[in-house]
Amino acid sequence: MDCIFCKIANHEIPSKIVYEDDLVMAFLDVNPNKPGHTLIVPKKHIKDMDDMDDDTYLYIFKIAKEIKNKLIDKLNCDGIQLCQNNGDCQEVKHYHLHLIPYYNSTIEMDIDTIYKKIMH
Repeated sequence: MDCIFCKIANHEIPSKIVYEDDLVMAFLDVNPNKPGHTLIVPKKHIKDMDDMDDDTYLYIFKIAKEIKNKLIDKLNCDGIQLCQNNGDCQEVKHYHLHLIPYYNSTIEMDIDTIYKKIMH
C-alpha cells in the first residue's frame, strides 16, 4: 500500500509526532493552515469515517480533546477548529482529523519552534 499516513504511522517517513499510542498517532501537518495544525490518524489503514468502527471513532475524539487542550495551553491559541473530510474532498484516502488552531492575531512560527513549544 502506498499510503503516506500509513508510512508515517509505521515510522517509515519522519514526522513531528505530538502523540502516539498503539491505536493512533498525532503529528504536525507539514503544510499547515495555521501554526500548530495537527493531524490525528488511526495507525490501522481506514479509508474514511464510514469504514471506522464506533470505538475507534470515539477514541480518536477522546485523544483530540487532549491534544486540543495541549495546543491551547502550549501555543496560546484562541480556539481550535476540527475538520474531517470524506469522499472526493479527502486528499489522502486514510481517515484523518485536523485540529487547526485559531489565533485572534497573526502568528508566524516555523514547524520546529511549534514542535518544541508543544513538547516542552
